[in-house]
Amino acid sequence: MGRLFLHVLRCAGLTESLALSRAANDAPQDNQRDALNAKADEVAETLRAAGVRVEIDARDNYTPGWKYNYWELKGVPMRIEIGPRDMEKECVMTVRRDTGAKAPMGWSELAAGIPPALEQMQAELLAAARVKVEACKATVMKWEDFVPALDAKKFCMTPWCEDPESEEEVKVRSAAESEGGAAKTLCIPFEQPPMPEGTKCFITGKPAKRWVLWGRSY
Repeated sequence: MGRLFLHVLRCAGLTESLALSRAANDAPQDNQRDALNAKADEVAETLRAAGVRVEIDARDNYTPGWKYNYWELKGVPMRIEIGPRDMEKECVMTVRRDTGAKAPMGWSELAAGIPPALEQMQAELLAAARVKVEACKATVMKWEDFVPALDAKKFCMTPWCEDPESEEEVKVRSAAESEGGAAKTLCIPFEQPPMPEGTKCFITGKPAKRWVLWGRSY
């Protein structure tokens, strides 16, 4: 029996859904094919009306697995499946790319259900990414702790006097004291942690002006 696949993509703040038809080697009977294709068009229009950009991929010369891989490589985070049994139940099956979790969703729930589901995925992925970033970050107040933190594959948040010559000194000394390579400034964070009064620059000992993030390129 044939199944029809839709993939949902969030990219650059927009939501895009890609509808994939069944593979040629899994082709339904003509009446089922027509019904599935008609439902795909209907689902696509429902999602478009909900602010979701939709493209239907009706290629019959690829297997479902090939299509899964093709769109996942493009970053598509959610798959929606429609098959004969789903037609009988008037629902679809949603599949998250990041977790593999599957959940049925009724046709009448798509417009209200898919956009929040994508927002939830975005929030969860962002939260997980922030946890990983914070786990790789170390606050360093003095030079003696700087290179060891770099060697431990950490980003280093340090108080800095913003002296251009000291930036070059950091590059030279970090390269000389470790085989890992020279450190460089990555950014001055927009959201600055509190700077306690009297805080000194970690490299020069002068009064610090900003917190700066350092790291290595690998």
